[in-house]
Amino acid sequence: MDKAHKTEAQWRQELTSEQFAVAREGKTERPFSGAYYACHQSGTYRCVCCGALLFTSRTKYDSGSGWPSFWAPVDADRLTIREDRSMGMHREEVLCAACDAHLGHVFPDGPPPTQLRYCINSAALRLDEQAPPEEA
Repeated sequence: MDKAHKTEAQWRQELTSEQFAVAREGKTERPFSGAYYACHQSGTYRCVCCGALLFTSRTKYDSGSGWPSFWAPVDADRLTIREDRSMGMHREEVLCAACDAHLGHVFPDGPPPTQLRYCINSAALRLDEQAPPEEA
């Protein structure tokens, strides 16, 4: 997959300050504050930076965590997972494979069939309601 390469100035110009803080600086939005944590619209979720298709509403569920949660991505190759030992914790960070945007973290406490919980910041996503999730 070809990487989307932009300068920090280009990212700052294209993204809101919250989107930039989350996606480019690895920050986390406050729980229960994001646009998609309680969203029940059907569609596909794309990277806010590059538009890469990442998740669908078919795999979204209410984890009670305060962030949008998914039990699987559209394709594992769309994500990069790396170790995150920040804040005194050991977690697995989730990045967009196309542009390295910070999306959130993945945890092994999700529902079947994967037992995974992709805990993703709303600010790192864009919902495309026009794209049916079954086509993703």
